[in-house]
Amino acid sequence: MGETAERDSGQAEPGPEQRKGDDPASGRPARAESLTDLLGGRRGAIDATLPPLAFAAGWLLGRESLWGGVGAALAVGAVVAGVRLRRGDRPRSVLIGLLAVCVAALIAVRTGRAENFFLVQVLSNAASALAWTVSIVVRWPLLGVLVGAVLGQRAGWRRDPALLRGYGRASWVWTATYLLRLAVFVPLYLGGQVLALVVARVALTWPLVAAALALSWVVLRRSLPAGHPGLRHPVTPPR
Repeated sequence: MGETAERDSGQAEPGPEQRKGDDPASGRPARAESLTDLLGGRRGAIDATLPPLAFAAGWLLGRESLWGGVGAALAVGAVVAGVRLRRGDRPRSVLIGLLAVCVAALIAVRTGRAENFFLVQVLSNAASALAWTVSIVVRWPLLGVLVGAVLGQRAGWRRDPALLRGYGRASWVWTATYLLRLAVFVPLYLGGQVLALVVARVALTWPLVAAALALSWVVLRRSLPAGHPGLRHPVTPPR
């Protein structure tokens, strides 16, 4: 990631966060790199809301036709997958997203219940809440795993007690998002509230992801001691 070259050349290391847009000649202050810069997420979350919206539109326009909703969701899901591939998203990620739409559509058709289009979403949030909780308990917080993978650190961040503690605390923010979705989705699903599920899916997808990115970044930064070189530079205590 360029850190070794900077150290070997004798240049000063970055401050508490890696800076973006450094331009000494311009004299403009650089912007601190955030979790949004590293992980993104909001654009993908917006994409994820389009098939459910299409499902609701097709379902309503077809006078509560399950096939109308499923057909619209699959068509929009295919278009979203094509757009994501063109803009350079990883094929594996794109295929997983499209497969989720296909599985949701299949479950709805096989059961004959429109609300079952959202069953995959309910189950995935339950699994995610459990996975994030377990990761924190076993001291492999998933936020650290994700950021470490993006930065090419593998497990190097775990050898930094401050980073390990910070990632653990910040991971609780993401756990809370999944629990919040479950608290909203489950009663609506059990009540067969199709349109309310669509509204909840949109409201608790990209806005919640944006809020989680911002809040977990604040928690992570405040968990690091003063003078810590930042996410890109784990501090390994002497043995």
